[in-house]
Order: sequence, then C-alpha cells, then structure tokens
Amino acid sequence: MKPKIQDVAKLAGVSPTTVSRVLNDRGYISEETRENVKRAMKELNYFPNDVARSLFNKRTNLIGLILPTTSNPFFGELTFYIETICNSLGYKILLCNSLNDIEKEEKYLEMLMRNQVDGIIVGTHNQGILDYNNENLAVISIDTYLSDKIPIVGSDNYNGGKIATELLISKGCNKIINIDGEFNLRTQARLRKIAYEDVMKANNKTPITYEIVSAFDGGNQIKVANKILDEHPDVDGVFATNDLFAAAFINEARKRGKKIPEDIKIIGYDGTEASRSLLPDLTTIKQPIELIAKTSVDILIEKIEGNFKNKESKIALPISLLEGSTT
Repeated sequence: MKPKIQDVAKLAGVSPTTVSRVLNDRGYISEETRENVKRAMKELNYFPNDVARSLFNKRTNLIGLILPTTSNPFFGELTFYIETICNSLGYKILLCNSLNDIEKEEKYLEMLMRNQVDGIIVGTHNQGILDYNNENLAVISIDTYLSDKIPIVGSDNYNGGKIATELLISKGCNKIINIDGEFNLRTQARLRKIAYEDVMKANNKTPITYEIVSAFDGGNQIKVANKILDEHPDVDGVFATNDLFAAAFINEARKRGKKIPEDIKIIGYDGTEASRSLLPDLTTIKQPIELIAKTSVDILIEKIEGNFKNKESKIALPISLLEGSTT
C-alpha cells in the first residue's frame, strides 16, 4: 500500500499541514523540521503527488515543446538544450514531433492545453493555428511568425546569409546558387535567401535559388542537388541554407567527379554538433543553438510569471562563421 502524507507526518512527528508546507516550500519551516520530513519521506519511499501539488500551486511545471522533427540535427540539439535548461528550473518537457502536419500540430496543441502546461515553445512552420493566440497561454516561437503577440527567437538569419554569400564572392565564385526550403513558410530562416539575393544584386550577379519542398525529406534534397548540377554545369558556388542541404549537394557533386572546393565551393548553415562530427570540413554559419534555447526559455518563464515587458517581438541572436575546406 502506498504511503500517505499522514504516514510521513506521523513518522516525522509533525502535522500533515507541515509536511504539505515542506513539499510546496510555503511559509517558514525550520531546517530541523524540513530534514525530519525529508528523512521520513525517504524511509517510507513516499513521493508527492504532482497533480495535487499543481492544483495547490496553480502550476503544473510542464512546458510543451512542438517541433517538426527531432531527427533533424538542429531541432535535436535545440531539444537537448531546452530540456536541460527547463530541468534545472524545475520544469518537465512534453515533446511533440508534428512533422509540419497542421492537423497533427493542432491535436498536439489541444493535448498540451488539456494537460494544463504552463507554456509552449513552438518551432514548427504552420501558420493560422488560432489557439496559439489564447491570452491565457504563454507561447514563444523559434524562427516562425505565429502572431504579433508571440515573440520570435532565432539567429541573425539575414547577417548569416550575407556573410555566407560575401564569402563565396570573395573566393572568386561567379555562378553562385542558393538552396533553400519552402518559399511560402513565414519563417525568419527565409531571411538567409533574401540576404543572398541582396548581396548578389549588389555585386551585379544574378541570384538563382532552388526550393526544396518537404525539406526534411532526404530524397528531395538529392533531387534538387542533381537538378542544379544538370541545369547549371558551370556552378562554382553554393550557399545551402542548412547543413543537410549542403551535405546532399556535396555527395551528388562528388559522384559526378566534381572537386570540392576546386570546382565548386560550398557553405552551409546551422553548425550543429552532429554536422560538425559528420562533416568537419564543411564551411558553415553556426547558429548559437544553446543561446536560442536559453533565451526562449527565459522569455517563456517571464511570460508565465507575467513579467515579460520586452516590446521587441523578434530577437536575432549573433551567428558565427566556421570556415572549413569546402570554400
């Protein structure tokens, strides 16, 4: 039979109310009493009921995290940092992989709200989900515009795209092609493409961008890489807006006997630990993933506690260039 709070109180020589106050850290409790209660809990193998405590505190200490897929290195690493930070603050994570399916995302959101999560961090690319605008729900977005009321946290995408394109030009590339994700997504990552276009035009070069639809599909990445090589055999520079796109292009180019970087110079974007392990020589724009996670959690906690006063709705965190041998 599971021990009850009354059993803990009896063994510790205190009232059940005192045990409750220790569990919920309410009111003054002497250190001696606190230690007696903890010893009794340990001896009885007693674990407090989180549901009951959440009713008492009016908090569940649960945070929902909705992402397209944690199999993607960027989102996998982001999840690691968010979970680690939340755990250090006493919060648990409910993780949802939506695969950018709007119906699945809506069901996940409904589930999170039924579980009374204190807040939600969203990294998906679906727009038009009205429940995100619920005034009683604290929400933060990673890179994607959801509404005017929801802050967006991400890297300085425009500056990253600018640095990448300028680097390729400085290396003598003339035919530089951009590989990007779906154009219609209202994500700040599209600023990488816009920066590429601006730099190309400023240098009297014609911008050419190839779109990868269903960008998480590795087969689509390979198809686009081969399409570029077929249609532009004179390509000598590629700016891929994430490292997976860059990796797919490098593999297909090498199959055709192209030498990297002698024939084609390539730069990616993300700089995750996974991509650095698998492609240590890849030149890439590194996102500050840990800082994105920390900033997102910090703002979410401020919103949960009603202390968020920052009027800035878009937070662009500094990127850095990791120059390898692909450029």
